[in-house]
Amino acid sequence: MLKIELLESFIAVAECGNLSKAADKICRTQSTLSLQVKKLEESVGQTLLIRDNKGVTLTESGETLLNYAYKMMQLNSQAIDELKDCQNREVIRLGVPTDFIKCYLSSCLLEFIREFTSIELVIDTDVSGNLYKRLHQGEFDVIVATHWQVPTNGELLFTRRFKWVSAVEGNAHKRKTIPMGLYPENCPIRAQVFANHRLSMRPINVLLSTPSPQALCMAVENDLVIAPIAEFRITDQMQVLDPIEHGLPILPMFNESLYLNPDTQTYATLQLINLIKANVEHKGYQLD
Repeated sequence: MLKIELLESFIAVAECGNLSKAADKICRTQSTLSLQVKKLEESVGQTLLIRDNKGVTLTESGETLLNYAYKMMQLNSQAIDELKDCQNREVIRLGVPTDFIKCYLSSCLLEFIREFTSIELVIDTDVSGNLYKRLHQGEFDVIVATHWQVPTNGELLFTRRFKWVSAVEGNAHKRKTIPMGLYPENCPIRAQVFANHRLSMRPINVLLSTPSPQALCMAVENDLVIAPIAEFRITDQMQVLDPIEHGLPILPMFNESLYLNPDTQTYATLQLINLIKANVEHKGYQLD
């Protein structure tokens, strides 16, 4: 193994052509420098320097090693600089609902990553109930989360209406026990389905639980389940069901809001928040 300290001494000797001058240059004694060159020669098993009354010259092996020595010293400096940068690098931890991550990535988040190259953006996805809980546990700096109540400690971004849907000309919604597709536990949409379900309504059989709106939509279109789907996701292969007519739980309007960890806010998190808000305004409160 070639030690950086030995290579540094070797480079000094090669550049100065004289042990005494090289020793002065790197603040070592001439005897120490001579010993280090000897150790380096023993490590590579080659004679690196030819000594005479005029000074030292490099052998062919010495010339070869000198080229590698410069490269190794450069890599060493780059590694140290990069580690220093990593130590001082700001990290922003963002939580986003799983079903909307593609929307945010394709708009404002990629723009933030492209512009703020000195900041590491760590994005985690989860259902809104879990995101809110994890924010209070200190896991996030900023989250976007959905709730049916107007945020008291957050900032409203936009409102979203969900509709009960089934397949066009399907039969799933006609069954005595309703086959249903829902988002996972701790999702506010799922919570409201069960909170507003009454004994007078038909019983529910959850056949599909997933954070993926695409999976819910496919299950609906194939007449496997009915599901609460955001209005903008409703396709021509779905029909909207009136909850009163079909005995389904009433779905409230849902609010998507920004929530912050007040102890970790920086100029960079403010820029991220402003970018998210500007994107929502630009899209007219509709994330496709």
